[in-house]
Amino acid sequence: MAKTTIYAGLEIGTHKICVVVGEAKKDGAIKILGVGQAPSRGVRKGEIVDFETVQTCLNDALVRAEDRSDVMIRNVFLGVTGAHIQSLNNRGCYRLPDDQTEITEDDVEEAKEIARNVSIPQQNVFLHSVTRQYIVDGVEGVRQPIGREGRLLEADYHIIHGIRGRIQNAIRCVREIPLEVEDVVFNPVAAAQVVLTREAKTQGALMIDFGAGTCDYVLYQEGMITASGCVPLGGDHITNDVALALQIPNGRAERLKVEEGSVLYEDVPEGEMLSIEDDTGLVLGEVPRAFLNEVMSLRTREILEQVKARCAAHLAHLGAGVFLTGGVSLMKGVEALAHEVFGMKITRAGSAPVSGITSTFENPQFSAPIGLIRYAQILDAEKPYLSPLKRLGRRMQEILSSIAV
Repeated sequence: MAKTTIYAGLEIGTHKICVVVGEAKKDGAIKILGVGQAPSRGVRKGEIVDFETVQTCLNDALVRAEDRSDVMIRNVFLGVTGAHIQSLNNRGCYRLPDDQTEITEDDVEEAKEIARNVSIPQQNVFLHSVTRQYIVDGVEGVRQPIGREGRLLEADYHIIHGIRGRIQNAIRCVREIPLEVEDVVFNPVAAAQVVLTREAKTQGALMIDFGAGTCDYVLYQEGMITASGCVPLGGDHITNDVALALQIPNGRAERLKVEEGSVLYEDVPEGEMLSIEDDTGLVLGEVPRAFLNEVMSLRTREILEQVKARCAAHLAHLGAGVFLTGGVSLMKGVEALAHEVFGMKITRAGSAPVSGITSTFENPQFSAPIGLIRYAQILDAEKPYLSPLKRLGRRMQEILSSIAV
């Protein structure tokens, strides 16, 4: 019988807090044991602004996840986002000693250290350092340089970093529940593990995680991360625009957006009207459907255009196209609008099929928390013999070091 390991993933989102408990088998299969959700309060644009309120919501989600999975949760993989998270690509070059021609593991570590030795803002800390490729004597695309003959070894890295204090705040909030944080993961990096296949990553793919407070993205070329980041705009901004344009409360604007709205407006029949109702069903007035859709379309296009601008240098190499995930990807017409913006194949996708409690959680809004389970599984498979502290490495120790326990 295949051995299994149980992991918990935690996403503290702008609209919801989600705890997923998953069982990962050694053969790579994942089974979802339980999911706990609670409406999120005290979070703005993916960042915690009210500790006590968030902890109350988190505790509600945690209790539900434990009840449904029959697992007592003590450790979590924490997904984070926010406009403060940035990324860059860097290359480290290491010349082998004159009396050596074969590349060793120590040489690879030297090249890695040089690549990681990059200047980032003083208040920032590394989240991820992802190997993209190695170059041996000018030959690119080398995946395993150890044992090869060569004189000059170069390591290409994609580095993701964010403001130390904001990441520490998220960790502190979770640890006071109390839960231990096994690792901190940039949300789109986690989501991509279940949204994108290996083939899509190899062909070239841009995954956009369109949430309530932020729009996160990660771009793969030849199987490796080339770009990633966070646009601090999301579904809440679309709702706010609807509320302002129609002069209605945000709650009513959100329902109108979800139930009646679309980001396509040019083909709406002229004169088609929508009724605006209060909570009791009383009709308060009417609005042209085309006007509602146009308001939604303008903001959605703006957000997608910002992602496009940030990834412009790599868009010509996306053989698999663009993948939309996250709750806002469920808006009517968003795939067609994204096709207008990017001019390529658009796929709306949730997590890959996993066994477990219900197929509901293949819904795009659960991609990041379920992706955290897959990320944890991959991390353990790559480093199965390290203790949790060593597995975290220096960058997590650095984040955790100044947090009082």
